[in-house]
Amino acid sequence: MLNENFFKALVEAGRRDPTRWCLTLPGDEVFTYGDLDHVSAKMAGALLSAGAKPGDRIAVQIEKSPENVALYLGAMRAGLTYVPLNTAYTPEEIDYFLNDASPAVFVCAPEKEAALRQAARNVSSILTLGTNFNGTLIDTLESAAHFTDIESRAQGDIAVILYTSGTTGRSKGAMLTHGNLRSNAVTLSTAWEFTSEDRLLHALPIFHIHGLFVALHTAMLNGCEILFLSKFNAKEVLNQLPRASVMMGVPTFYSRLLAEPGFHERACRHMRLFISGSAPLTAETFHAFEERTGHKILERYGMSEAGMIASNPLHGARVAGTVGHALPDISIRIAGDAPGEVEVKGPNVFAGYWKKPDKSAEAFTEDGWFRTGDVGVIDDNGRLSLVGREKDLIISGGFNIYPIEIEQVLDALAGVAESAIIGVPHPDMGEGVVAVIVEENVGATDFELNQAISTLAKFKRPRKFFRLGALPRNTMGKVQKQKLRDQFKDAFQ
Repeated sequence: MLNENFFKALVEAGRRDPTRWCLTLPGDEVFTYGDLDHVSAKMAGALLSAGAKPGDRIAVQIEKSPENVALYLGAMRAGLTYVPLNTAYTPEEIDYFLNDASPAVFVCAPEKEAALRQAARNVSSILTLGTNFNGTLIDTLESAAHFTDIESRAQGDIAVILYTSGTTGRSKGAMLTHGNLRSNAVTLSTAWEFTSEDRLLHALPIFHIHGLFVALHTAMLNGCEILFLSKFNAKEVLNQLPRASVMMGVPTFYSRLLAEPGFHERACRHMRLFISGSAPLTAETFHAFEERTGHKILERYGMSEAGMIASNPLHGARVAGTVGHALPDISIRIAGDAPGEVEVKGPNVFAGYWKKPDKSAEAFTEDGWFRTGDVGVIDDNGRLSLVGREKDLIISGGFNIYPIEIEQVLDALAGVAESAIIGVPHPDMGEGVVAVIVEENVGATDFELNQAISTLAKFKRPRKFFRLGALPRNTMGKVQKQKLRDQFKDAFQ
């Protein structure tokens, strides 16, 4: 049987030149492609020695590091299913994930082991791994035989389980196959014209699809050097930019760079591409970035269940406020009248939700299209624009209201840094529209806000305005509107 283990594709370019730099840390500590290949074999052997068997889950909650990358590669190499968990999750949250995933091995940071022992009570083997190879996993590495083979996997075998954010109930584990990972990585590599000469600036977390798949996979397929930062720091990113050719980030990265006085066209002279995703990029940031640097940020669209779905073009018009066209071999349609729910079909789409056959069935239409939960429109040229999430839809007095339309009006107003539109209980209308504003400089008065939204139909206009110092966001920069709904639930009571 042909071995479709995606690990083979990831190490192929590096094996052609094992001395080539793969991960370069600040201070110029370097892990070559040969180093990662070697350490991944040690990691694979350690996980198997700890009792894991091909097909078992390996749950991981550790900080971003080269060792973390090697652990991911080692798990895939051994035919195990990797389950990355957000480093911000509490022990109570980890308890749910470990009981749901039923991993054979749980790997956590040494300093968190005591607090997580109760959550991991049903896991057979608990190992720790910190940066610089400290932790009990290291003892296992030293004693275990290196697994230098590549476990045979079929295209449909599960490589990774990614837990969704769980904003509408308990998180669900999206099962990504080796075929899903391969198809998306190859497609992105081609669409964005990656070569071995590229240097990727990587400041994203690697427990999420953006940093783990989109960034690492695309770079490693081409044997690129990766400038590997433990987290985003605007000054450090600015320091690394002259060495890079490509950067991937969330919109917050770019807005924070714009706030740096040393960020200008000269700092970006070696860059060929800035890519944004994981949250909507505002037109204001897009245009301000272009004016400052001469670069148009390339916005793309994806999600845990389907990898990357659409992208603005590398060559051609990148239009602010849109996420571009469907990627090759991927189809997009709008359900019913526009705007409507975005539905997707292609080799990138996941195999379903772990242990949730009912939820998996609900996620697909009768003719096999995945229901994304995003609401969008497709123009005559096939370009997709998103107008919100189905769960963010506000129904007030029987009218459907999409928050992004109101947010764009408010965000364009002087004195407004950003806004979030939510619906909260209203005794008469069902839901009342509320605007939460983050002010910029002097800020806009209620009179000015009301004047700005006077261009909208009356039923769309916020009935109340609230001001916060910052909007609540998750680790990927997405605004957590459920937290805002909870905070302002009594606004009309």
